[in-house]
Amino acid sequence: MTGTVAADRAVHPSVDAVCLGESMVTFLPTGPGRLADVPSYDRTIGGAESNVACALAGAGHSVKWISRVGADGFGDHLVEAIGAYGVDTSGVRRDPDRPTGIYFRTATDRATDTHEVAYYRAGSAASAMAPGTLAPEDLWAGRVLHLSGITPALSDSCLALTRELTRRVPGRPLLSFDVNHRPGLWRDADGARVLLDLARGADLVLVGEDEAAEAWDLHGADAIRAALPEPETLVVKRGSEGATAYTRTVSSGTGGADRGAGGASHRSAGGASHRSAGDTGSAGEARDAGDTVVSVPALRVDVVAPVGAGDAFAAGFLSATLRGLPVEARLRHGHLMAAAALTVAGDLATPPSRAHADRLAALDADAWGTLRLGPGWTGADEPEVRTP
Repeated sequence: MTGTVAADRAVHPSVDAVCLGESMVTFLPTGPGRLADVPSYDRTIGGAESNVACALAGAGHSVKWISRVGADGFGDHLVEAIGAYGVDTSGVRRDPDRPTGIYFRTATDRATDTHEVAYYRAGSAASAMAPGTLAPEDLWAGRVLHLSGITPALSDSCLALTRELTRRVPGRPLLSFDVNHRPGLWRDADGARVLLDLARGADLVLVGEDEAAEAWDLHGADAIRAALPEPETLVVKRGSEGATAYTRTVSSGTGGADRGAGGASHRSAGGASHRSAGDTGSAGEARDAGDTVVSVPALRVDVVAPVGAGDAFAAGFLSATLRGLPVEARLRHGHLMAAAALTVAGDLATPPSRAHADRLAALDADAWGTLRLGPGWTGADEPEVRTP
């Protein structure tokens, strides 16, 4: 199946996934208000790639997190906290000369104008990551190597490292890239173009429809795919509308049977919308038959805090990819993991058990469409299905 993780894609994979990127110590206010007024904070952790690593570990996968942290107490806390999720932190390097990054944020909804975030990450230990500073045996230890667009924005050396890792070379792991466009991190106006170039080197790309519009002036999932034809799989997250996956298919033999019925849309028993569109080839040849396009609607969720959902979606999709599940199931697992994050206050949530998630992902279209998830749902034995 196109997009599954082949055992021979890494030289000697010892874990399911490797996630590389900066994690920071996060300070969350104990109450509402401006940063200037909040008297005390609770300490936690935050970082796109480490969030994915922790969620994957919680879903039962073996995961390694690679980064650099300072030789300080905050670095100790990060390594210990991420390790407590079951993540292998042996690939983390300590920097005696640079600090661990930290940031503060208000308790207010990130989507409002009153939300504040104050980063103290310039010159951090992670920003010194560069080609040659990380062990190849760590980088290629997994069946999947997961990166995000945050890392190349940290420094010129981090950009050089990301360029190296997204170069298509034989034997590399399946390369997953979450665009994560953060315009405030980039040092010049070329950041958006750089992210597009980096994404073209990945095997699996995840991007929000809204961030593609902001970064690249691309509107709609089809337009994004047209600009990113190289990845085997492209996942476009469409917010409350759901998510769409474009998976390149290769057919062989005659007749083009794998291409579907003339590109027409149809709906599966699971409620996902499928369509195919491709190019013809000579009879008897293996050829690029275009994309199979699958869309799955989002779940209805009683949101506690809209943080961490993108990273959680990536973890759910990767988990199902590692398990070799069909694309529709991968999208559903992405939605379920995102729902776990949306129904807790912080970035990281306890995911549902694998059996629980599998039961929900296997619901028929009507049940999926009426499913509503609220706080505590990941510990429930049965899904809560409400009729409109």
